[in-house]
Amino acid sequence: MSRPATPRVDGRRARSRSSRAKIVAAMLDLVAAGNVAPSAGEVAEVAGVGLRSVFRHFKDMDALYREMTEAIELQVLPILMRPPEGATWQQRLFDIAARRARIFETIMPYRISASLRRFESAYLMDDHRRMVRLETEALAAHLPLAVRADEAGVRGLNVVLSFATWELLRRDQNLAPEEAAAVVRRMLGDALARWPED
Repeated sequence: MSRPATPRVDGRRARSRSSRAKIVAAMLDLVAAGNVAPSAGEVAEVAGVGLRSVFRHFKDMDALYREMTEAIELQVLPILMRPPEGATWQQRLFDIAARRARIFETIMPYRISASLRRFESAYLMDDHRRMVRLETEALAAHLPLAVRADEAGVRGLNVVLSFATWELLRRDQNLAPEEAAAVVRRMLGDALARWPED
């Protein structure tokens, strides 16, 4: 018969879980504060742990980025999972646009951080491609067959509703979130004008 874990072992595990959580929280805090490429040393300092502790919990920075991505996805999942509202497919696209504005605003510092590092990380490059593919597939699911047949038109809709467009409006053109959302609505309306209402 096996003996129950001693309090000493349980305490060690609790400390280990606490250290891991502090490391992930530090990574999230640093990126949210504008440090788009935090080093392991910076993460350790903010977490209040030793550098060796970072790599004891995460074999490399990719593993830490993976944990960061999972934490952010859990945060936006409820918004993503709710079906878009609207009587017509066009109205549903405007709802998707509004929803993506909220999601993109939430994930912007983390996605920029991961995007900068993806050229030296196979994992982050794969994750970037996965995100772009998911955005494309999610949009296509709400388009009528006749619209999907217009390949150039669909590509244009994907550009309008992409994170890249949101980043350009928010960071490069320095627009406030509501101003960026208004530009996206205008571009979406212009793009949809080529197809009849239904």
